[in-house]
Amino acid sequence: MKIYILFLLVLLSINVANAQWHWQNPLPQNNQLTCIKFIDSNTGYAVGLTGAILMTTNGGTLWTWQTSWTTNTLLSVYFVDSNTGYIVGANGIVLKTTNGGTLWTSQVSGTSVDLWSTFFTDANTGYAIGYGGTILKTTNGGTLWSIQTSGTSKTLHSVYFTDTNTGYAVGENGTILQTINGGALWTSQTSGTSNRLTSVYFTDANTGYSVGYGGTILKTTDGGTLWTSQTSGSSYILLSVYFTDANTGYVVGVKGKILKTTNGGALWTSQILGSLDDLYSVYFTDSNTGYIVGDDGQILKTIDGGMILTSQRSGTFYDLASVFFADANTGYTVSKNGAILNTTNGGTLWSVQSSGTSHALHSVYFTDKNTGYAVGDSGTIIKTTNGGILWTNQTSGITNSLYSIYFIDANTGYSVGNGGTILKTTDGGTLWTSQSLSTSDWLFSVYFTDANTGYAIGAGGSGGTILKTTNGGTLWTSQTSGSSYILLSVYFTDANTGYAVGQSGAILKTTNGGTIWTSQPSGTLSSLFSLYFTDANTGYAVGQNGAILKTTNGGTIWTSQTSMTPLLLTSVYFTDANTGYVVGQNGTILKTTNGGGTGFSEISAITNLLKIYPNPSSNQITIETLGIPIQSKLSITNLNGQELITQQISDRKNVIDISRLPSGVYFVRVTGDKTVEMGKIIKQ
Repeated sequence: MKIYILFLLVLLSINVANAQWHWQNPLPQNNQLTCIKFIDSNTGYAVGLTGAILMTTNGGTLWTWQTSWTTNTLLSVYFVDSNTGYIVGANGIVLKTTNGGTLWTSQVSGTSVDLWSTFFTDANTGYAIGYGGTILKTTNGGTLWSIQTSGTSKTLHSVYFTDTNTGYAVGENGTILQTINGGALWTSQTSGTSNRLTSVYFTDANTGYSVGYGGTILKTTDGGTLWTSQTSGSSYILLSVYFTDANTGYVVGVKGKILKTTNGGALWTSQILGSLDDLYSVYFTDSNTGYIVGDDGQILKTIDGGMILTSQRSGTFYDLASVFFADANTGYTVSKNGAILNTTNGGTLWSVQSSGTSHALHSVYFTDKNTGYAVGDSGTIIKTTNGGILWTNQTSGITNSLYSIYFIDANTGYSVGNGGTILKTTDGGTLWTSQSLSTSDWLFSVYFTDANTGYAIGAGGSGGTILKTTNGGTLWTSQTSGSSYILLSVYFTDANTGYAVGQSGAILKTTNGGTIWTSQPSGTLSSLFSLYFTDANTGYAVGQNGAILKTTNGGTIWTSQTSMTPLLLTSVYFTDANTGYVVGQNGTILKTTNGGGTGFSEISAITNLLKIYPNPSSNQITIETLGIPIQSKLSITNLNGQELITQQISDRKNVIDISRLPSGVYFVRVTGDKTVEMGKIIKQ
């Protein structure tokens, strides 16, 4: 049985690691990073938004993504040795690893409030602090976390211990708390400021620093009996402080602010970064080598004590609007500042092409490997006949913005835009002619099912606009969408069956060429910007808040996939049934090679240590655990990995009320000290 469980754990970790969308640009990713810690000169961890956990084993030359099993924001990381680490974050999440992050398991924190910081004094004893004065303590490596009385309702942002018993927590309204008995009693210290304090660090038992809003820097030399203000020379919010020795320290904050002192804070000097990214955490591995993390996945490294800081990110950060692949390896994406990115190796490397325009580009389409078109603001239409080595302007004859382009063959194409604009070419773009319309609605997407039949969708005074032509655009007629929402993308899988997506998660479907459009439940309120189907049943939609939806039954059910980003996603394209690409805000390019599976839906091996009945069920289920320790964590998650129900196992038979869950498929996960067991339930 032990061998089987070990095999399952490996299988699960492989499934989750591979069964998702992974970053191609920028690298390693561009989620905000909130905390960074190193356990030696080479091995470090950074955590952040959407459950991001990054690890390096070579001093930051390469950062790899670790699976967190959550999309919650992670706010603090701490390792007690090379294998054992803890992460805390939003909604009371506490994660633990005992193998250097190969597997992170969730612990029962006993709270749902945001936890901002964690610190361990030994292998078993640790603290987590957060919203509303919350202070948690564990004395058994996180198996049980107990609530301590902080004496404050102010949110606490940072915790630091100088020895087993003596610790400090700082936070809102200048709050500074001290304990000298391992948290049995926390007493308030006078900070002398009402500014929010965000970080605390001690260089020895008596000497400590705290930083915060309004450029605040405080110092104590007597263990906090007296805190005195130091001159930072800045009014910016300061978010993290770290000292490499008694005299040399660093502070980072918003708008790229970096301060350094070499005399214990008597003088702080500003270091020039050249970037306005907000910086959230600083950590040094020796007197010269340090790391800083912040917005947009920024990771900075210095090897000379901060004189020169180099970014460990790579790639471009243009907002990307559209992606298209001419073949399995050759793809293009266009950006809001006129840049065009190209890959010839399936996205391993994306290089910038010169488009010849600074206008925003909104859509790209290729008719073969070499011949392509892009359209954008001010009537911009550009064309390449050599795979993007050279792009040349075409005369559109208009100044309206163009949002979509589609070709039905090498010569015949259409582009749509605002003011009811529809352009057509029959000679590969040498001449574009405007088609007469009786509408001035904004048109955002165009799609043709054959040489004569096409659709254009968008927004008008009455909501979602859908136009159809059956004669190659000579005449366009309005269809009834039945939707009051703006429609942003249209796709047809055959002559009769089509889909349109748009504002507030709207998804429409027709099975009769648009005579009737019916609404489909998307399960999201995020606006959807792009739509793509790989076959008659399997399709994808992407949009706001990192939304990626998938259907495998022609839209009857759309399930959410884990995109690993909260950023706007604007376009999706698949080169085969499994290989797809998504692009979006801040240069985001994601790729999947297995249809974007969430990892949970990939699990087919269910152990016999869980018995779940009745299943399906509409009201309640019984989860019977066999050979799993009491006090293990039980959670029920949706297909996106979001925890909807969590509790500790209190008995061998646990009755769970699922009456409030929407109908659908869910996963049960029981996390013990050394095991993870999973099962599937169906809510009717």
